[in-house]
Amino acid sequence: MQTSYDVVVIGGGIIGSAIAYYLAKNQVEVAVLEESRIGLKATSAAAGMLGAHSEYEGYGKDFFNFARYSQALYTELKDELYGLSGIDIGCKKGGILKLAFSEHDKKALRAILTLPTVKWLEANEVRNLEPDVSPKIIGAAYIEEDISVMPYRVCQAFLKGAQVYGASIFEHTNVLKIQKQLDTFQIDTTVGMFKAKRVVIAAGVWSNPFFQQLGVEQQITPVKGECIAVEGRSTFLKHTIFHDKYYIVPRNNGELVIGATMEENDWSEHVSLDGMETLIQKAKELFPGIGQMKMNAAWSGLRPQTFDQKPFIGFHPHDEAILFATGHYRNGILLAPATGEMIASFILNRTVKKEWVESFQINRPNRR
Repeated sequence: MQTSYDVVVIGGGIIGSAIAYYLAKNQVEVAVLEESRIGLKATSAAAGMLGAHSEYEGYGKDFFNFARYSQALYTELKDELYGLSGIDIGCKKGGILKLAFSEHDKKALRAILTLPTVKWLEANEVRNLEPDVSPKIIGAAYIEEDISVMPYRVCQAFLKGAQVYGASIFEHTNVLKIQKQLDTFQIDTTVGMFKAKRVVIAAGVWSNPFFQQLGVEQQITPVKGECIAVEGRSTFLKHTIFHDKYYIVPRNNGELVIGATMEENDWSEHVSLDGMETLIQKAKELFPGIGQMKMNAAWSGLRPQTFDQKPFIGFHPHDEAILFATGHYRNGILLAPATGEMIASFILNRTVKKEWVESFQINRPNRR
């Protein structure tokens, strides 16, 4: 078994898999170490909205531009990854309808409605698109370009594509310790020792022990989210509908995904009755007929939240052989392609936009 690589990526969710893909595609010898199974945790718990516009109000222009860039990468990736892996990532067009039930809701959409790619629809126009939406709405912001994908499939496609280009993947490999000797890292794991010239930490909410080992004073906080999937084949829901951080996402496999609860600093991964009750009530408010549909599954996941809810993407403050790609909060699926490309660009010594470097560096100022 090969144990020495140019780069070892710790974490095999969609972020780690995207990084491996872009590195391997550029002939970098890379291995991914995943303590469980690839894409099993936060990645598979996500609904898959590529909602770049939805983040415009909270995070500023630089974040929005990065999110839009990443969203656009999916257009070429869906065919590129299918050609390499044979996996359809479930890209679904139609866009997002951010519903307004009151003038207060409409006022909250004011910032996003200034964007040229977003338009206001009156209630009758919304019902022309989605006849079964709540009769209580007064309108919606229509974001046609915000589509969705199936997260686990994207992760698997990145993974298989990376393997085609020569990447090595190690599941059930728990990293115990990282030590640097001269210019080489020794990575002790439950299956033996690996060596690498560079290490990338992409372990999501489980990155904290590596921050401590590597002398970084940062912390990732879990935000638990729960979702439900129902059988939606008998409906005509063509667009994602969204209100007050809750959503219903139609998938190409016929399911509707209802999400998501938000419980900060909750490390539990079980599905709660309270969470299900909240989701069901909210879903019926948005799309009344959903109450009669067959429930297929329920699950939960832990979103990795940083102090300002923006990810850490970049170098260790004192050692450029160590990189971080973690803390993507609720935008891991959306930002995976751009994050993978950005980390690969750092390692290959390619130019990265200065504003992105500064926005996502791990030692950025905490202004909270």
